[in-house]
Amino acid sequence: MSNKRASQDRKARLAEIQNQQKAKERKVKAGIAAGCAVLLVGLGAVVLYAVNDAKGKQLPNLGVTVAAASCDAPTTDAGGGTGEHVGPGTNKPNETTVKYTTVPPSHGPHFAVPDVSGRDFYTAADRPVLETLVHNLEHGYTILWYDGSKVKDTALLKDVADQGNKLPQSSGKFKVVEWDASRGAFPAGKPYALVHWAKDAGHRQMCGNLSGQAVVDFVKKYPESDTQEPGAA
Repeated sequence: MSNKRASQDRKARLAEIQNQQKAKERKVKAGIAAGCAVLLVGLGAVVLYAVNDAKGKQLPNLGVTVAAASCDAPTTDAGGGTGEHVGPGTNKPNETTVKYTTVPPSHGPHFAVPDVSGRDFYTAADRPVLETLVHNLEHGYTILWYDGSKVKDTALLKDVADQGNKLPQSSGKFKVVEWDASRGAFPAGKPYALVHWAKDAGHRQMCGNLSGQAVVDFVKKYPESDTQEPGAA
């Protein structure tokens, strides 16, 4: 009887150990499953955030609405200057500062070489001279000028510059540049100016606030192809 009882006791202990081991395994598996579920939820949230963030940075969603931007109607600035080069390397080397008829200029004489850096955003610390950028206008660029004394959100401006270049109508010819106040003052309450030199004339739209949708509308109305020198770089 004692041997039989001992055998039964060993079997009982073995069964208890096996049950304990299975219980531990179930806990480990449950923990792994719970961890995976948390990880999947976290990854889903990251993906959703990234998608929403990307959508939020699309141009129509940047800044304020068109109505809140208080933009004036685009101007039609008739005038010449096509192919009229001044400054270094031209037959008018001493004319290094052009007196433009509008602020900011939408047409007129300009330096012989446009800005070919490939950059789309400038502050006062590194912007090209005005006469250089007017040459860019002649080649179909749209420039969004901003008054740096009143506009401080450079992160938003950089997003607008990036997204503006992705518009099919801009063909990568879109720049955001801080205005040089020594070349004239913007109208009161209008720290932004969209400018394009189209085939018919120069066009400016002054705005009280920055609206990505207003930029979209302006570029669609005056696309890169509507320019004094089609095909120019």
